[in-house]
Amino acid sequence: MPAFLITRRAEPSSSLPKFRNPTPVCEYDSVMEIPLRDRLVEVALEWERRYGVAPHITSAISEYDAAMLVKCPEDDYCRQMQGQTAVRKGYDFTMGGRRYQVKANRPSGKPGSFVTLVAKAGNYEWDYLVWILYNPRFEVQEAWLWGVADYRAQFHEKKRLAPADMRRGTRLA
Repeated sequence: MPAFLITRRAEPSSSLPKFRNPTPVCEYDSVMEIPLRDRLVEVALEWERRYGVAPHITSAISEYDAAMLVKCPEDDYCRQMQGQTAVRKGYDFTMGGRRYQVKANRPSGKPGSFVTLVAKAGNYEWDYLVWILYNPRFEVQEAWLWGVADYRAQFHEKKRLAPADMRRGTRLA
């Protein structure tokens, strides 16, 4: 049997380290000249060049970008994301007592990879929705803001959303 298929017997749970929510590291690392967001994108694009498919970073990047677009202070965003899981029902972050849901699209840049479908919000447990369209290098091409009442009125009965639908909101970028 190949070595990579051989599994170790699980250690008793008492010997495993306990996860503790680490102290937030929300200060900038003055040693690093490249911002963390840009380093993540750089690694993802290198992965895509090497292995053909980019890692799934669009959600993490778009939530950060949306927070910055609505002027959420970066240290506030950092602190509130500590201890969060990748999936949270209803909204992705808060600012000023308002809940923000984020949706985003990024074409890969390969032939035929343009955006025609935008994911609908699965619920209305948020105050604002931000939709971001990226280019293949994760650069924001456009971003649009929707209040929950307007979004629901426009799209609740609609089965399929397209970029043109989202462009009827308030432009952020």
